[in-house]
Amino acid sequence: MKIGIKGISRASATVTVALTAGAVLAGSVFAATAQAATPPTPTIAAKGGFVMNNGTAKTLFTKAADTRRSTGSTTKIMTAKVVLAQKNLNLDSKVTIQKAYSDYIVSKGASSAHLIVGDKVTVRQLLYGLMLPSGCDAAYALADKFGTGTTRAARVKSFIGKMNASAKSLGLKNTHFDSFDGIGNGSNYSTPRDLTKIASSAMKNSTFRTVVKTKSTKQKVTTKSGGYRYMSWSNTNTMLSSYSGAIGVKTGSGPSAKYCLVFAATRNGKTVIGTVLASTSATTRTADMKKIMDYSFKK
Repeated sequence: MKIGIKGISRASATVTVALTAGAVLAGSVFAATAQAATPPTPTIAAKGGFVMNNGTAKTLFTKAADTRRSTGSTTKIMTAKVVLAQKNLNLDSKVTIQKAYSDYIVSKGASSAHLIVGDKVTVRQLLYGLMLPSGCDAAYALADKFGTGTTRAARVKSFIGKMNASAKSLGLKNTHFDSFDGIGNGSNYSTPRDLTKIASSAMKNSTFRTVVKTKSTKQKVTTKSGGYRYMSWSNTNTMLSSYSGAIGVKTGSGPSAKYCLVFAATRNGKTVIGTVLASTSATTRTADMKKIMDYSFKK
């Protein structure tokens, strides 16, 4: 038998080389698989973003997640949360729509549920008017109803106090409200992380979940004369129709807030929830959220 270098036969050397090549090839495949399993972190136009696993609270995406920013109408998530936390809440109790709510909408040029002065609207209906068309008139009505005090101003101040107390109870240190609807006076702010936590907490309430996943609704309300009319509201959150598994939550916008979105979706039993703040347009905030939600579902 011919002996190769250092006493190793040619056949053994060939097997060794083959095995080594196979190991290298297998290693390359495993490395490629591992790389494919970790998608690249997406780039978003929004100045801030955060996503977490709603079941485990594990962070899945961050971008300036703890930087305080104006929140626009995403503030209304807390408005709804405070209402739904009231003791002995009767969702079918009726609230008479006041001229002050209508005047407020006109003076602020605010988004509206188009509530009619004198109509009697249930608390449940006001929540739909608050969260779907983002009615600031509905927000005012709820703050007036669930605040305490002898004057409307006192009741509104009391309600905003409840919003801040709720944020404190969640351990949020970068959130403060000075309005019931996001039209602030200079100190209405939160962060992507904090807003996501607020939304996650609110989503524990079944009424909240039902409202925010509703694409559109037609509600029968009582008129001042005792008759009735129908109010039709469509959800400003278009991702309910365009993103698989979407279950909420709320859009927001404003001169300082730019374009915001708090969003949640469930796929294969996994729910992820997140926020983008200060995106450049309504289209861009949707694109931003789709990117980071897709990314988060793969993690």
